[in-house]
Amino acid sequence: MHAHCESGVTTNLLKHYGIHMTEPLAFGIGAGLFFTHIPFVKVNGVPGTSYRSYPGTIFKTLMKSLNIQYEMQQFGNNQEKGQKALDDLLDRGIPVGLLSGIFYLTYMPEAYRFQFNAHNLIAYGKNEAGNYLISDPTLEGLHEIAPADLQKSRFAKGFPEPKGKLYYITNVPQQLDMEAAIRKGIKKNIWLYTSPPIGLFGNKAIHTLANRLEHYPDKLTDRQAVLYVGNIIRMQEEIGTGGGGFRFLYAAFLQEAAQILGKPELKEFSQRMTAIGDAWRNFAYSAARICKARTSDLVSYKDLSKMLHEIGHQEKAFFMDLKKVNL
Repeated sequence: MHAHCESGVTTNLLKHYGIHMTEPLAFGIGAGLFFTHIPFVKVNGVPGTSYRSYPGTIFKTLMKSLNIQYEMQQFGNNQEKGQKALDDLLDRGIPVGLLSGIFYLTYMPEAYRFQFNAHNLIAYGKNEAGNYLISDPTLEGLHEIAPADLQKSRFAKGFPEPKGKLYYITNVPQQLDMEAAIRKGIKKNIWLYTSPPIGLFGNKAIHTLANRLEHYPDKLTDRQAVLYVGNIIRMQEEIGTGGGGFRFLYAAFLQEAAQILGKPELKEFSQRMTAIGDAWRNFAYSAARICKARTSDLVSYKDLSKMLHEIGHQEKAFFMDLKKVNL
């Protein structure tokens, strides 16, 4: 069982080819830490908020950094073509990563099934009944799903549309330069997080959300405000992040990177990122009290806004200091 679906799928696909890598290492090399808030793009009726890079980029970045060859395909609305491509790969004994909509994954517990179209899993075969055999990194054990249900999941409607996306490894070099890949991953994540010029992506997006959050009571109904805040918490703590909006996962990566690269100063950055993850957790706790209308120790939307601004300042300082480290 893994903290996050895409990094979990990535490590499991690598394991099939004899490469044993921890999930934090995959997440860090894949430059997965990010922040996005797009108020005008609604997901399930609420503004889109994400704490990681766009789906698929962790896998692609890691593969390129380690010079591992792979294929990635999408099929638009051609479900027949998408199913045939998957079946052909499984017939050849190739495990396949799939992008899916959680709502249609019938093996998922009911409490987990909602409209979220960026869940990654692995199909590794079919049984005698014709059902697909599934390894889902966020659940214990192995599972199966009927072809019709998997098709609904792979071609679910809504933002983002999976469009039958699948991906798989085609060739692994005999030697992997892990140290170089770690350095590339850190440098790319610094650039991704600090470089976006508009306030929808990276560090600026945290302050965009903070500014909007302060005015939720003035511009939204009470129910809308609670739904908006509830979604921020859900994306941070429940959507396979390992807690703290992936910040704890990235801290674990830096801990490993310090040892592999022989850079003890990265352990200090790991501790700083853990503290930032704690700050995100405290924000979620306070926000949840608003959602539940708890009167004791209740914070205001303005207080939540201040907490987010402070987290944004801490993360910017973190990455600017990390940029100075001689890797």
